[in-house]
Amino acid sequence: MKLSIERATLLRAVSQAQSVVERRNTIPILANVLIEAEGDTVSFRATDLDIEVVDRAPAQVERAGATTVSAVTLHEIVRKLPDGALVSLTEDGAAGRLTVQAGRSTFQLATLPREDFPVMTATEYAANFSCAAPVLRRLFDKSKFAISTEETRYYLNGVYFHVSEGENGPVLRAVATDGHRLARIDAPLPDGAQEMPGVIVPRKTVGELRKLLDDDEAQIAVSVSETKIRFATPEITLTSKVIDGTFPDYTRVIPMGNTRLMEVDASDFAKAVDRVATVSSERSRAVKMQLDEDRLVLSVNAPDAGNAEEELAVAYGDEKLEIGFNAKYLLEIASQVDRENAVFLFSSPAEPTLMREGSDTSAIYVVMPMRV
Repeated sequence: MKLSIERATLLRAVSQAQSVVERRNTIPILANVLIEAEGDTVSFRATDLDIEVVDRAPAQVERAGATTVSAVTLHEIVRKLPDGALVSLTEDGAAGRLTVQAGRSTFQLATLPREDFPVMTATEYAANFSCAAPVLRRLFDKSKFAISTEETRYYLNGVYFHVSEGENGPVLRAVATDGHRLARIDAPLPDGAQEMPGVIVPRKTVGELRKLLDDDEAQIAVSVSETKIRFATPEITLTSKVIDGTFPDYTRVIPMGNTRLMEVDASDFAKAVDRVATVSSERSRAVKMQLDEDRLVLSVNAPDAGNAEEELAVAYGDEKLEIGFNAKYLLEIASQVDRENAVFLFSSPAEPTLMREGSDTSAIYVVMPMRV
């Protein structure tokens, strides 16, 4: 194999691949990236056996071929090469070496046979549809903060991606929860997605997918089966196993009868919570909200550190209410609001609280209160 490729193109391709590679693994081949050159394209494939990413890039291929080399080492080398450099990759199969050359720099890296590299088996997908990058970005970005990190409830360690019934018909929905807070985000249902099975997309896959979604003009081809999900652009294909488990019935915890409505400037609210939480204890991070007519008082009382209080003007016309929350949860939910105002719907100090953006019900958040 022998090819030449522009450094910026190579860096983009290799960085996506190496981020999938697990730093600590006991199978040496899994630390490698599979480089395959043919025609005028070179592809870089990496896997951790649960996720596989293939990144294709244009290159001048003198001699077609394939080999595997340490993903992290190759990435580090390319990252440190000067901008604008033309990089040549030459494989010497007999010596088991890949030569990386750019200007006056030459590196020789150990290779492993391509035959040892595990390639994810092909799957028949039950649903194939196309979705605009900004739509997928909103679905996953706004829900991922609520993914559970608790390994025992593994079925909560991802985003439940499925078709559901919205207020005006079927929607594409992303839901995540950790038992303390929940995010439910809806988007219009794309053509071809009606038959999609509901799947739980793992946290790591959600992180890797984010790199495909920066281009607002991109259309992402999505394919879903009971066991796998695939996201593809012309340059990158990301395939992942889904979490084998049943996501709980989240509709049961979304309160429908909360009538005490408070409207507040989302940015002012987030900043005020952040300020008073400075003195809260690391363990509880409790913030008390005291609501009166058009007035909200946020307070923290931490015997060891001190106390803090801040008053905000809000729109609230119901009876007085005192309710406590974990400051971290309030901040994470408030930071999801793209519009100016956040609307909180309360029931009682012990019942879950609902939050949405203005009158928009396509993104709703639920947070459990705590005793303060």
